[in-house]
Amino acid sequence: MGSVAPAGVRFLGAQQPPQTKVPLPLPVVTPPATRSAVSLVRGEDRRKMVFESLMAIDPELALALKRKKYVLIKPNLTSNVKQLAATHADTLRGILDYLGPRFKGPVVVAEASSGNTVDGFENFKYGQLIKEYPSLKVELIDLNREGKYITAPLIDTNLQMFPVRLAARLMDPDAFVLSASIPKTHDCVVATMSVKNVVMGAPLHSPNATPGGGRGGPDRWSDKMKLHTGMQQPPLGPHLMNYNLTSIAQRLAPFWGATVIDGLEGMEGNGPVAGTPVPSGIAIASLDYIAADRVGVEAMGIDPSWVGYLQYCEQVGIGNYDISKIDVRGEKIAAVARKYRLHSSTERNLQWMAPLAFDRG
Repeated sequence: MGSVAPAGVRFLGAQQPPQTKVPLPLPVVTPPATRSAVSLVRGEDRRKMVFESLMAIDPELALALKRKKYVLIKPNLTSNVKQLAATHADTLRGILDYLGPRFKGPVVVAEASSGNTVDGFENFKYGQLIKEYPSLKVELIDLNREGKYITAPLIDTNLQMFPVRLAARLMDPDAFVLSASIPKTHDCVVATMSVKNVVMGAPLHSPNATPGGGRGGPDRWSDKMKLHTGMQQPPLGPHLMNYNLTSIAQRLAPFWGATVIDGLEGMEGNGPVAGTPVPSGIAIASLDYIAADRVGVEAMGIDPSWVGYLQYCEQVGIGNYDISKIDVRGEKIAAVARKYRLHSSTERNLQWMAPLAFDRG
């Protein structure tokens, strides 16, 4: 099974689309050792669907939880003011409903948003969870303010390495990292869910940095925008973006526990912030972030061969992207799939599929 660029999509600049079909999945260098279970639940109640999606993978999830000292829930606060772009408090309630009778705590809700994370916690009323779930000892942590990091190398447009600071807590061997994301179209990589939620939440900025770049003084810095290096220089930028996301995913994946994708309302069009709602009415859960995102991509009606970083993640053994190696529990994907309208920059973003040409003069 393979795919070329979609009808009507051209590749900008001198590069042309691949002349052969891009195989799906791409050749796997380090195949995952086992098959992956992914739950797919349909409904109208966000909190209930999230709970049911976790219950559907309870045999595997309960066992994995026993190995960790605390749960770290990583919400998606792409916006600190727009609810459609951010993890809903009821998504977290559904997760905590599952954890309550099965885990003694503590539970940390931790994020490093591009703006002021604490504002997001307050605007979306995450603080209410502390009183609602006293046995879980819920704590809210702004990873930017915590300021503990581990450096990792990325590659820039000169194909030279540069460092980024990644939140150390996301690599704590005692933490069960649980991603809580939303299915959204994306302005750089076509689609975003479990993997990108945690990967893009890892780079830090100084506590006083301004959204989108950290300008404003010598004491302000932001490593988050470094993940977008070269995106205005296609076709190189899309290649770098997908590679760099995969590089960070490799660093974080050993600490991943489980993922929940809340698709009661997804986002289409100019996501991950400025898009419009899609009433998908689903929830997805898995211990395999890659497999969960594969199911999510298909539920969004997106050709799975277009999402480069997820295929790369399978190539290096992080998880299963090959649908034939995924056991879907619950609804059939075809029964819940909705055709999401893609971002207006998709033409540029698909250039990761095109070969690069270098001047060898």
